[in-house]
Amino acid sequence: MALPDLLPIIPFTRPVRGEVIVPGSKSLTNRALLLAALGEQPVTLTGALFSEDTRLMAEALRKLGFTVVADETALTVRVADQANAFPAPGSTVANSNAAPAHSAPAAPIELFVGLAGTAARFLTALCAAVPRGVYRIDGIPQMRKRPMRALIEALRALGADIRCLGEDGFFPIEIHARGLRGGAVNLDASESSQLLSALLMVAPLAAGPVAVALTAEVRRPFVEMTTRLMAEFGYAIGEQASTETYVVNPGRYVSPARYAIEPDATAASYFLALPLVTGGSLHLPFLRGPGDGLQGDTHFADVLTRVGATIRTSHHGLDTSFSQINMQRGVTQNFAEFSDTFLTLAAISPLLAGPTRISGIAHTRKQETDRVAGMAKELTRLGQHVIETPDALEIAPRYLRSDEIIETYGDHRFAMSFAILGCLDLRGDGKPWLTIRNPACCAKTFPHFFELLETLRQNSLAS
Repeated sequence: MALPDLLPIIPFTRPVRGEVIVPGSKSLTNRALLLAALGEQPVTLTGALFSEDTRLMAEALRKLGFTVVADETALTVRVADQANAFPAPGSTVANSNAAPAHSAPAAPIELFVGLAGTAARFLTALCAAVPRGVYRIDGIPQMRKRPMRALIEALRALGADIRCLGEDGFFPIEIHARGLRGGAVNLDASESSQLLSALLMVAPLAAGPVAVALTAEVRRPFVEMTTRLMAEFGYAIGEQASTETYVVNPGRYVSPARYAIEPDATAASYFLALPLVTGGSLHLPFLRGPGDGLQGDTHFADVLTRVGATIRTSHHGLDTSFSQINMQRGVTQNFAEFSDTFLTLAAISPLLAGPTRISGIAHTRKQETDRVAGMAKELTRLGQHVIETPDALEIAPRYLRSDEIIETYGDHRFAMSFAILGCLDLRGDGKPWLTIRNPACCAKTFPHFFELLETLRQNSLAS
């Protein structure tokens, strides 16, 4: 549905009831698209996410010569024609900007990544690892500020010819592909684990072993997600002698014919938290519990149980509920391992008894926006007492101000997190008291979020 620039959130006047099916994982969908492209046989992804980020990734693969057939109704994506991808310069690629055969030199294939960090890092690594072609990658102005330098320098150390067309270490870039030779590289992936994941996934294509030595701490759950997914696509890195160095030998991917994408654990965080705001209960089919499956963000469920929610694993998913006989408690939590979910907790912190302290989030200052500063500013707008440090937020609940407009900074997680808070019937009259600016930014990962939220509200009235 079309969303206005300013969207008042209509509160729930009755406890939430029913079930909600969250979309597939963005992280897994884009990793699986890349790994499917690196294999030799057609792969069908089921339960895939259809959002701005994944569409950008799929369209880039089409421009590179792959056949990518998407069925949004069936939630499937088929990747095929791997042998026809990355044609020699001067040949024709459907939907690409490759020059005709008589032109010299061939025009670069233009790849646009918007603000999709996963697509940006994965495609940079992919294009650097292939043996031929010229590829120009760019995004929107915000993407030109996101961390890329560490990956670019590591790929250059492995033999890649990557030319930054603006400031060195940032987009836009032009890659003159000639493959990777292998060798030892240092990598600081503290700003984004995607930098390491991108390098690991293409490392088997190198001519020799690749040894990646980490020079700073990295978010391990996302790296483990990557290596486990690589194994499910037929390439196992194998046991590592050190947790600080990853050694990847030359090899090949043997992809499954079909691969099922898990529901997105970060997207689920909003609905797992909803009963804490409205009361009631929800069932989330197919969702994995903490530590089960590939996504580290499933551990957010543990945080919510400490806050006061009851979350149980059922045969077909998770059940979340909250009863008013419980107390919503403030908590102290380091979110370094699952930081995409910190905004969900921060947004509902005004409802909790006592302060909430959230740490391990310094790296989120360089994501879609400065998430630490943005969250501090919006909570202060709502009347909360917030102490902001480089790596943490401490939020002391105060009476919520109403009739405020929440700025999203073009960041989908601000829009969805504060929408959950807006479901509170603050004044007891069922009328909106909180408005979200630019709710359409949710198209990045969860295009039908607000439609789903309104369906739940309508269903609660009928129950």
